[in-house]
Amino acid sequence: MDKTYQPESIEARWYERWENDGRFAPSGKGDPFAIMIPPPNVTGSLHMGHAFQDTIMDTLIRWRRMQGRNTLWQVGTDHAGIATQMLVERKVAAEEGKTRHDLGREAFIDKVWEWKHESGGHITRQLRRMGASLDWSRERFTMDEGFYKAVQEVFVRLYEEDLVYRGKRLVNWDPTLNTAISDLEVENRDQQGQFWHFRYPLADGVTTDAGLDHLVVATTRPETLLGDSAVAVNPDDERYASLVGKFVELPLVGRRIPIVADEHADMDKGSGCVKITPAHDFNDYEVGKRAGLPLINVFSKTAHILEAAEAFDIQGRPLTDIDTSLPAAYAGLDRFAARKAIVADMEAKGLLEKTETVNNTLPYGDRSGDVIEPLLTDQWFVAVETLAKPAIEAVENGDIQFVPKNYENMYFSWMRDLQDWCISRQLWWGHRIPAWYDQEGNVYVARTEAEAREKHGIAGDVALTQDEDVLDTWFSSGLWTFGTLGWPEQTEELKTFHPSSVLVTGFDIIFFWVARMIMLTLKFTDEVPFKTVYVHGLVRDGQGQKMSKSKGNVLDPIDLIDGIDLEALVDKRTGNMMQPQKAKAIAKATRSEFPDGIEAHGTDALRYTFLSQATTGRDIKFDMGRLDGYRNFCNKLWNASRYVLMNAENEDCGREGGEVELSLADRWIEARLQQTVDQVTRAMEEFRFDHASQALYDFVWNEYCDWYLELSKPVLWDEGASEAAKRGTRRTLVRVLEAILRLAHPMMPYISEEIWQRVAPLAGTLEGDNDSLMAKAWPLADEALIDQDAIRDIEWLKGVIVAVRNIRAEMNIAPGKPLDALLTKGSEADQARLSANRLFLSKLAKLSSIEWLDDASTAPLSATQLVGDMEVLVPMADLIDKDAELARLSKEIDKQDKLIGGVEKKLANEGFVAKAPAAVIDKERGKLEEYQAARRVLVEQRDKIAAL
Repeated sequence: MDKTYQPESIEARWYERWENDGRFAPSGKGDPFAIMIPPPNVTGSLHMGHAFQDTIMDTLIRWRRMQGRNTLWQVGTDHAGIATQMLVERKVAAEEGKTRHDLGREAFIDKVWEWKHESGGHITRQLRRMGASLDWSRERFTMDEGFYKAVQEVFVRLYEEDLVYRGKRLVNWDPTLNTAISDLEVENRDQQGQFWHFRYPLADGVTTDAGLDHLVVATTRPETLLGDSAVAVNPDDERYASLVGKFVELPLVGRRIPIVADEHADMDKGSGCVKITPAHDFNDYEVGKRAGLPLINVFSKTAHILEAAEAFDIQGRPLTDIDTSLPAAYAGLDRFAARKAIVADMEAKGLLEKTETVNNTLPYGDRSGDVIEPLLTDQWFVAVETLAKPAIEAVENGDIQFVPKNYENMYFSWMRDLQDWCISRQLWWGHRIPAWYDQEGNVYVARTEAEAREKHGIAGDVALTQDEDVLDTWFSSGLWTFGTLGWPEQTEELKTFHPSSVLVTGFDIIFFWVARMIMLTLKFTDEVPFKTVYVHGLVRDGQGQKMSKSKGNVLDPIDLIDGIDLEALVDKRTGNMMQPQKAKAIAKATRSEFPDGIEAHGTDALRYTFLSQATTGRDIKFDMGRLDGYRNFCNKLWNASRYVLMNAENEDCGREGGEVELSLADRWIEARLQQTVDQVTRAMEEFRFDHASQALYDFVWNEYCDWYLELSKPVLWDEGASEAAKRGTRRTLVRVLEAILRLAHPMMPYISEEIWQRVAPLAGTLEGDNDSLMAKAWPLADEALIDQDAIRDIEWLKGVIVAVRNIRAEMNIAPGKPLDALLTKGSEADQARLSANRLFLSKLAKLSSIEWLDDASTAPLSATQLVGDMEVLVPMADLIDKDAELARLSKEIDKQDKLIGGVEKKLANEGFVAKAPAAVIDKERGKLEEYQAARRVLVEQRDKIAAL
């Protein structure tokens, strides 16, 4: 083995070999265990959330594979309708100077497929970098032919059962992309805005109880005034009780609109009166439904003011008895230009009462960056009520279990308050809706145009046009668990691997994806899609902030694996940033946080860091310190393995028989291995990856490396030790390391495989040149090997060694200086342990002698430590220059006194305490505590030496 651990030299080599050897495919043996990857966007790059989630899934799949399960980790990507269409549109514009409309739908779709074949595999290459053991031979794409067939089948069947319908409803509308979008694609941003208070004149000479001839309403969106259908007051608001049923005259438009009573109006907010615009606000839409108000749309699909409004009833049917005229001055204006004009006109007419500056939240499209408008459009919907009932019952009766269990409550709260699901998108890239229209607008839903004609008896000379819209990507991904396995065909894969075993997902898409998969899968397979939903938190930066390009705090997992220099990292975080000042601030913060850039850590260290942070919390603060620590852990394992190989290769490790004598240390480490196997296995079964990784870390670092390897040296290097004892220790070194590598493999696949290939021949577990740790069995704990006496004896031994080391540290005695030690006031068991372990104690504690002292009163002046009731004494005569040491300690105490005095003076300064930020004051108080604690230790040392 190389002297140093170099992950870059082993990772690509091993992944290529595993994939070429077909190690990721189902074995066909054992009980099935399947995980379906949440399909990443085909346009995407691996981000920290992906890397975290994929680490968990790969750990699960590798572990179950080693347990002998017939494992399938299904791979695939999502066609990502909006993101992909935007990307290719930009590419076509840059390369050809054309729009998609210039090309036409068919030619544009060809361009998308061309891009997909050339560049759409970036994220799958990155998944390989993470060591993800996905079955690449079964890779699926949500737009592949088989999956498209499944999507069509589901849509048609739902339509035939009246569970899919077309209607005019209010949706999130992106005016730039000209499509409806889901709530998940809306990014709510806090900002400072204006709140305009307008006077709406009362009609017919009516006045308020206070004698006013108007009502005051406030809005942050004056441009929607043109579409108001009513003014609402609270039914309990006595100020306006007499006005309910009366009318106001809508300013600028002149339309009479009613005053209605509705609880949506908050009596304590503003005037208590609320303008109601059902066609342009989701809350107002609900008021409109309750009050039977007309829906008056004043926006085009690009959010410009129409020449004349469009009026509909709540079912979306056109109304002809409403005046839809709008002021010509606003026709064709962008909504924000219209806002300025309307505010100016209201002020000119004396109808602007006041303007407030407020903090509010605006919805933005996460792709376009444009402000989202609630807009009334014709869309396709899924009626979810009947689908939701069995989906709720599946979780209530335990057919599906959430881990952690508290996420069931989030699931239930969403499922019991569902709105019909808008599944159409006004895009070209995606699953085109299988519906055809004749010239009268009649709709015919079928799998193909030919089927539509046959089912409905439509003659060939009657022109049919297919619906221009495509289906929401969440609709197709809702079929993921069974669509990937060949449904609607009843394939062997579907019979074997469905329902899948575990879904690994973030809590933020429980409704958008998890709930919809449960509904659709139960509907079409009569099975749950998965038995367990493991819900993890979201990866944030070290300060708990969401990682985003706009904040400049994004970490790229590939950079953490390979390393990146400072300037490249700065360029990455500030590139294409439109605001120079913001880019400058982000560059400064990056240089402060990573003055030397980011060092290479390798995949295994990153994976182990993720697993150590896979707690039950909602937020995961990514800790660079932990990443450094787990890179050190990899180095520790590597160096320990080199020690084992140096002492075991070309030596007798007991494989050929021969007498074996096990030392106390051998029996102890074997016992602790069995306990660790049990701990790690139970933690994995409970999805506590943080506990599993910590248990293995503690065993490898604190017990195998720090103690057992040291305890092996006296046996291996002592010329007086028998060959049977040496054989026993070599065998134990190798066997325990080989078991460690099996335990580590699901979490750290690369380093474990590389080392195992060298250790397995010594342990007798290598079967042929092409064998792999991936194919080895997961360790099983053996109760018979847990020697409790050995555990107790080693704990005693460690206690004595640590006691001597503590005395060295306290008395400032060089680590290599041989010491004499005495044990006293202990039991017969302590005396017996001393006799049995004198060699270990002498070697590891660097002792020239260690004896039992029956009469403690005869002990010379000594430094003392306790191990239980037993005292460990180290006589101090001739070990230190008492006067010189006392003088040194006095100087150190004086130094601490000056530091303490300086901080106390600062904290006593009232001016400093009054002006300094709380964090600065807390920092100073922390310093004071630190200096005082250091002083106490020095005084204890001085007093001990003075007493010698």
